[in-house]
Amino acid sequence: MASTSPSRTATRPALGRSVRANLPTAELYEDAIRRGEGLVAADGPLVVRTGKHTGRSPEDKFIVREAASEAKIWWGHVNRPISEAHYEALRARLVDYAADRDLYSQDCLIGAAPAHQRRLRVYTETAWASIFARNLFRRPTAEQLDGFEPNFTIINVPSFQADPATEGTRTGTAILVHLRRMEVIIVGTEYAGEIKKSAFTVMNYLMPDEGVLPMHSAINVGADGDAAVFFGLSGTGKTTLSADPRRSLVGDDEHGWGDGITFNFEGGCYAKTIRLSPMYEPDIFQTTRRFGTILENVDLDPRTRELDLDSERFTENTRGAYPLAFIGNADPTGIAGTPRAVIFLTADAFGVLPPIARLSREQAAYHFISGYTAKLAGTEVGIREPKATFSACFGAPFMPRHPGEYAHMLVGRLEQDDVPVWLVNTGWTGGPFGTGERMNIAHTRSMVRAALDGSLARVATRTDPIFGVQVPTSCPDVPDRFLDPRSTWPDPDAYDRQARQLARMFADNFSAYADGVSDLIVAAGPRVE
Repeated sequence: MASTSPSRTATRPALGRSVRANLPTAELYEDAIRRGEGLVAADGPLVVRTGKHTGRSPEDKFIVREAASEAKIWWGHVNRPISEAHYEALRARLVDYAADRDLYSQDCLIGAAPAHQRRLRVYTETAWASIFARNLFRRPTAEQLDGFEPNFTIINVPSFQADPATEGTRTGTAILVHLRRMEVIIVGTEYAGEIKKSAFTVMNYLMPDEGVLPMHSAINVGADGDAAVFFGLSGTGKTTLSADPRRSLVGDDEHGWGDGITFNFEGGCYAKTIRLSPMYEPDIFQTTRRFGTILENVDLDPRTRELDLDSERFTENTRGAYPLAFIGNADPTGIAGTPRAVIFLTADAFGVLPPIARLSREQAAYHFISGYTAKLAGTEVGIREPKATFSACFGAPFMPRHPGEYAHMLVGRLEQDDVPVWLVNTGWTGGPFGTGERMNIAHTRSMVRAALDGSLARVATRTDPIFGVQVPTSCPDVPDRFLDPRSTWPDPDAYDRQARQLARMFADNFSAYADGVSDLIVAAGPRVE
């Protein structure tokens, strides 16, 4: 049950010269335009700029080291500690700073399942960020707002700068999570993704104590209640593949898996909009044409206000924040049953992983902890060839506990409910990025649908000699040759060299986690020569 103990109940801090609470979207639009925070695009979305921060600042995120939570945190380069003294010094100066400013607040809910729900209050400096909170979190009913007392609070004041010399931060930007206070402070960055992700960091800390596996995943559900979980990092197709017109979307990013239930943490979506296709992503594309959607750093014609979704003028990481209800087939309850299948998505730019493969329980834990995908040449300065990227649990920056703890919970859920796990490569085939070609989205959809309806589990498989996974030899609507990545390369020996190189990358990455998992999980990784 959601805790109401003093240690987990935040009180309304004395913030701001005034606080405009729970304003509706239309009124917040008016304030945003009046204050010069953004422009209304041709079809109604509010287009804003986030300044120099067009993405998260993971090196500026800290967790306060304090007695109540210290033993549960996996401290390191992801979960950086900051002292309570530094936190209190920054907080006191922030409260003084905010005393001369007019702020906004939104009272929200996180978690569709009442037994695991939290009440959240979000203070923001801008009207558009208040709309963001309304869109991304779940909206309380009028009855729930009556006497609303938050379980935790987020204070977002981008114009305030931290002082590294006296407050223990790295720069003037800081995202500080205090798990005893149940309070998050965000300063020095206008990127609203910090609001969303800090809230889910808190949930990912709390849920394991309630027997709930927190998941950086999408979930959809078929007509007969067959839920499916999609794990994947940005760019792997998690949002695209979960938005299946034949299935209802429970949510596209953050969920929990408890006894007999899966449920969305969110009330909205925060989707990448760069080069959105009206053909392949029609539902998401249409949200960029709606009043109420917040578009971050999307280019537009200043005269006609027409959007240019292909433009990278401000960033590759253009984003749209909109309520889940904007997706036509969204499930308004945010709740589904036990999943019938779990899908791990990876965009392998090296072109060696099979397009789909069945994983054993131990392999599932190994790949879950690995959280592999690849960055492409040209997407970041200095990257001239594909670069392996590993993010534990497919969301390391938001997982405060040891990845092995979450993996142990995943295996327990898989075994308890006999849920199959599939590894799906949405990346390249026939060679690496620059030589091969991107996986055919129609083929990927066919494979995913065959995995979800159970038909793929009944076909013959072969064991991949390097990665050890079970690869189907046939799939409806997919050419057999396509299922064997080695056969798609013009030079099979070059494939073997590249596959062995990726296997070594897996092993090198996993060495950081080996002490926290069983020998069987360690042994479930790729074969390294």
